[in-house]
Amino acid sequence: MSLVLDPTAQDLLFREARTANTFTDEPVTDEQVQAIYDLVKYGPTAFNQSPLRITLVRSAEARERLVKHMAEGNQPKTAAAPLVAILSADNEFHEELPELFPHFPQAKDAFFAERPVRENSALLNAALQAGYFIVGVRAAGLAAGPMTGLDFEGVRKEFLDDDHTPLMVVNIGKPGPDAWFPRSPRLAFEQVVTTV
Repeated sequence: MSLVLDPTAQDLLFREARTANTFTDEPVTDEQVQAIYDLVKYGPTAFNQSPLRITLVRSAEARERLVKHMAEGNQPKTAAAPLVAILSADNEFHEELPELFPHFPQAKDAFFAERPVRENSALLNAALQAGYFIVGVRAAGLAAGPMTGLDFEGVRKEFLDDDHTPLMVVNIGKPGPDAWFPRSPRLAFEQVVTTV
């Protein structure tokens, strides 16, 4: 059985997609970011909780504040990327559930009254949404450079608050010269899939 998605789109989103390490200076517009969000917001999450929050780092001052929290190897590319997004999980996502899950608005209190439960659920579902976000960046014809080499607590204190948990930083833009490391191997189907 073949995939329904056009092979060119399959290549764009998956086969040819790589983590970019250099970028051109072509700007990433607010309209592009809006289009990415308008696509990826439809990716499913448990209870439609949608806990991902995106902080766009555009100004030179904010970029400088962020770069100091990145691992040494990630600092130059974060400083040079046209746009940087901090992806975080909103641990108070349950406040939006009456609107996002209207057929059972009681889910807010029935399932998510306790903070540790919310934190676990927010982390899992925001990570899922982060994957959608990366694919959405690719669908916009841009390259994404997701990174977890950073001081998470430093980023949280610098840009977020106690109700948000940083997940990753994503550099976004058109790939520059020598943007890609060699393609790393992938596991074979038989190594991943088990039938019981």
